[in-house]
Amino acid sequence: MNPSLALLQPYPFERLRTLLAGAQPPADLSLIALQIGEPRHPSPPFVLNALTKGLNTLGNYPLTLGLPEFRQSIAAWLTRRFQLPAGSVNPETMILPVNGTREALFAVVQAVTDRSKDPLVVMPNPFYQIYEGAALLAEAQPWFMGNDRDNEALPDLDGVPPEIWHRCQLLFLCSPGNPTGAVASIDYLKRALELADRYDFIVASDECYSEIYLDESRPPAGLLQAAIAAGHSQFERCLVFHSLSKRSSVPGLRSGFVAGDPAVIKPFLLYRTYHGCAMPGYAQLASIAAWNDEQHVIENRRLYREKFERVVPILSEVLDVDLPEAGFYLWPRVENDERFTRGLFEQQNVTTLPGSYIAREGAAGNPGRSRVRISLVASVPECVEAAQRIRTFMKGQ
Repeated sequence: MNPSLALLQPYPFERLRTLLAGAQPPADLSLIALQIGEPRHPSPPFVLNALTKGLNTLGNYPLTLGLPEFRQSIAAWLTRRFQLPAGSVNPETMILPVNGTREALFAVVQAVTDRSKDPLVVMPNPFYQIYEGAALLAEAQPWFMGNDRDNEALPDLDGVPPEIWHRCQLLFLCSPGNPTGAVASIDYLKRALELADRYDFIVASDECYSEIYLDESRPPAGLLQAAIAAGHSQFERCLVFHSLSKRSSVPGLRSGFVAGDPAVIKPFLLYRTYHGCAMPGYAQLASIAAWNDEQHVIENRRLYREKFERVVPILSEVLDVDLPEAGFYLWPRVENDERFTRGLFEQQNVTTLPGSYIAREGAAGNPGRSRVRISLVASVPECVEAAQRIRTFMKGQ
């Protein structure tokens, strides 16, 4: 067996099952599950129709590179969404379809890591667990950034010592952040690229929450925008990861893409060809329909905005909770994250995720230990009811 497997920590939801084992919630209260970031809004009917019509592609092996029209639809969406110069995204050399960003975030570390050079993979803290697991299985050392002094929800790029950057081969960023909802500015992303140029590493920007934001007039910036602003016309050292799971509420479609530097995309395509992870043709055809439409995404945001508007005032009565800039998570402070999570489940049949499960110990301790992640993925009425149950639980403490 690969000895690096022994380095992997239990996945957060495995730890949650252990924490909740033996608890008996009230039988008269239905479960409201807010622990996992799985969108549960209805999937757009036109996407499902395109999926059904595409089933005739089952008679052919899909290409790892994907359908030309699929890559073209992604290039057009990136250009529209991030106001990129016309023709700046080459669909032939800068885009790869992936089966959801999770597998691509893992795979890219395996493809770009040079094990002979004592590599580091630098990442936020708290973070998406795939970053850490991918680094460990690539025989790289995960290195967790502290939080920015001016905005505690963003990793502090300038707080990373030069000796760490010298060993860094890949920097993971997540904007909007999971679980904080913090959004990186163009200047912040340009700073990451300055460091990448100076120390010779790749920036991997996980942007799967980029289309869930509260202010329609202020969509989050993206790394490709910053690259153009920094003069990186070929998106040198840049990779962005996008998914339809959150944007279009189709997590089961497992559809996403990687875009960026063609000098990185080309060897990553070779890796993926051997890996055998081509996206099925019917999924690509359904994805084209989704990427070409924005109206369903606007409606999706409206639902999340309504949840925040109705839930945050209720929770603010009993918790230290802030409205995020983007995403669909709340990240409130609590006295003890594990005790809160188990007690809430036992008394109110609502599940959340202890913040310490998605963070690691740093110089100032585990930044998630006094927080819980609440995913506002259920229906509006369920989210409101969950907030009311949390309020009841906290008032009974």
